[in-house]
Amino acid sequence: MEREQFPMIAKTMAELEDVLAEELITLGANDVEIGTRMVSFTGDKALMYKANVHCRTALRILKPIYNFKAENAGEVYDALKQLNWEDYLSLDKTFSIDAVVFSHIFNHSKFVAYKVKDAIADWFSERYEKRPSVSVTNPDIVFNIHIAHNKCTLSLDSSGESLHKRGYRIAQTEAPLNEVLAAGMILKSGWRGESTFVDPMCGSGTLLIEAAMIALGIPPGIHRQSFGFEKWSDFDEDLFSDIYNDDSGSRDFPYRIVGSDISPKAISTAEKNIRNAGLKKQIDLSVKPFQQYVEPPAPKGVLITNPPYGERIKVDELTELYAMIGERLKHVFTGYDAYVLSYRKECFDSIGLKHSKRFFLFNGALECEMRGYEIFSGKRDDRPKKEGYRHSRTAGEGNEFKPKGEFKSKREYDKPEKSFTPSRRPSGTESKTGRPLFERDDRPARHMPERRSSGTESRSGKRTYGDDKKPRGFNSSRGEKGRKS
Repeated sequence: MEREQFPMIAKTMAELEDVLAEELITLGANDVEIGTRMVSFTGDKALMYKANVHCRTALRILKPIYNFKAENAGEVYDALKQLNWEDYLSLDKTFSIDAVVFSHIFNHSKFVAYKVKDAIADWFSERYEKRPSVSVTNPDIVFNIHIAHNKCTLSLDSSGESLHKRGYRIAQTEAPLNEVLAAGMILKSGWRGESTFVDPMCGSGTLLIEAAMIALGIPPGIHRQSFGFEKWSDFDEDLFSDIYNDDSGSRDFPYRIVGSDISPKAISTAEKNIRNAGLKKQIDLSVKPFQQYVEPPAPKGVLITNPPYGERIKVDELTELYAMIGERLKHVFTGYDAYVLSYRKECFDSIGLKHSKRFFLFNGALECEMRGYEIFSGKRDDRPKKEGYRHSRTAGEGNEFKPKGEFKSKREYDKPEKSFTPSRRPSGTESKTGRPLFERDDRPARHMPERRSSGTESRSGKRTYGDDKKPRGFNSSRGEKGRKS
């Protein structure tokens, strides 16, 4: 049976829009169009469920339900009073408002949120003399109101908590890498599990876990307790169960994920997260300073790491640290493709290697670069030419996006060479496509979990997973399914 198609918005981090667009196209999205920190697309209910479970670089999946224009707060209130709120909310459910405002007319997002809340409360009060309750911590329904100048869009947030909260992280180090950013770094590098993966400064293990899930074809949302759409009145339990338990995307991974760190505390933290993700059999961990590497874990592979920047983590001799990284890459990791994320130009200068790829990314508010290095012995021009091999590419070429499908876009992907100056994320940007944009960001082995039968939702709205009431885990041996022991 053909399902109704409707527009959706996938929010992401700056500079990950191209990767997210490709993910959505692979899932079957139509009318894909890139904006700033968002990708718009159309699809059916099944695609909305899939996007939440499978997209590694999405933060939220929004379903726009009402577009209007307003010149003042009163017009926002009046417009929203016209909606039939019983289509989305009932008296026994709680709700919250997420307001995002980029407008000279409206100066405060909280004030806009209050007007939306008042419109909802008054609509129900006039009919039932009761109103649904607002809940900030664990609402049943989340509404997103986005205002760009005088254009207003009200959406349902189908994700609930931000999708970067995968559910596997139970401990963290001082400056953990955002899961969406980690997945974006790996996907931008082009690595999909074709070789050994190494992170010699792994911290709490985010890059290792995201790499293992990519290599094994494990959906990033498989460990989450719930999604926002599960509390919607039109939630299709059987459809979601089929999507959630589908393991057709699982893959073999004959290589290893290798992680190390100078800090025993960091390795202990990574071990806890990796065990919780059910990936202990795929990932090797050790307490080992980068400078103690005298041979690579495998003859060839990919190395991706996020060293300290000297921001939240203080490093006394930052220049010496990055010089050591460059020296170990050149003398130990011959035959590897290496990627380093940092935000200081002097850090990259200290590495002392010529980069072949260059990606601009945001780590929190910091405008960073991830530079790619092809490590080989001898001079670059002396490297034996292989079929299909190209010598060093110009900086910025790594940003080229080659989608598997077609989509509309007014964005240019080939960025020109430019001097790299660290800067903070701007407070707001204008639409590049003329559409209302959504600006604010606010399995473990190869197997899917056992099929979730209907009626497995608790009174709190959380999914339950059998008698132990714990999230599903996965066995690493092929063909076995079951919960973690």
